[in-house]
Amino acid sequence: MVVSKCGCMCSTCDFVKQCGCKGCLKSNGHPFHGDCPVALCCIEKGYAHCGECESFPCKQLNDYAFDPEHGDNGERLETLRSWLKEL
Repeated sequence: MVVSKCGCMCSTCDFVKQCGCKGCLKSNGHPFHGDCPVALCCIEKGYAHCGECESFPCKQLNDYAFDPEHGDNGERLETLRSWLKEL
């Protein structure tokens, strides 16, 4: 089940409770911190999630997944791969 454009599992994300984040799907690419370039790129291309993109995983998504403060050491990339298998 796709819950984000980048593969983030919102149900386990601390920002949902801490910041009242509604996620990129419900906010149309504008979660708690403002514009999300990853989500907006995916929306612009018309994909359900980044895993569908021919450039997956692009530099922008990879940098986001491995960001020292907000990343998840690439877990979201594996999530996206699993979502691809489900579609």
